[in-house]
Amino acid sequence: MILIGASGHAKVIIDILEKSGQSVDFLVDTNENIKQLCGIPVIHQDEYKAEQQHELILSIGENPVRKRLAAFFSTRFGKAIHPAAILASNVEIGEGTVVMAGAVVNSSTRIGRHCIINTTASIDHDCQIGDYAHISPNATLCGTVSVGEGAQVGAGATVIPNVHIGSWAMIGAGAVVISDIPDHAVAVGNPAIVSSQ
Repeated sequence: MILIGASGHAKVIIDILEKSGQSVDFLVDTNENIKQLCGIPVIHQDEYKAEQQHELILSIGENPVRKRLAAFFSTRFGKAIHPAAILASNVEIGEGTVVMAGAVVNSSTRIGRHCIINTTASIDHDCQIGDYAHISPNATLCGTVSVGEGAQVGAGATVIPNVHIGSWAMIGAGAVVISDIPDHAVAVGNPAIVSSQ
């Protein structure tokens, strides 16, 4: 596996892969001063030649950057799922997605491409998570929630059943979402109120 981005997020993915019995060959980053991360070599992006036999994971936390880079690379993308995550047998997970330790994903949920399901996130039955979305640490999605492309549900936020979070929306940490949130909106508070759009 090759990781694109030598970040703190990459450190977590390295740990997940190692605990899953996989290895990281090297990382690629734009910063020439980073030579290694967690003992793994880091090469500068100008030195990297995409090789079809390697799978990639975009180890970058920013949702728009992951989308841009996913379009740039034509190689295969892998997945990283922590062995301490709990996934129902019929959960669908798209390429490039990472699922952190303690996350719970229940029955009939579909998670898109290049998503981050972060530490101890809880996603209940029949949820739909769009590509490039990020469900932050300890966030809770109740049943039949849909999250649009590139949206982020902040740390400790709760979304009640049957709510739709729009594409590229941002839900603040600790928010309680009880109604639909439009595309590109920022919603904070309990109950969550759209503060900007």
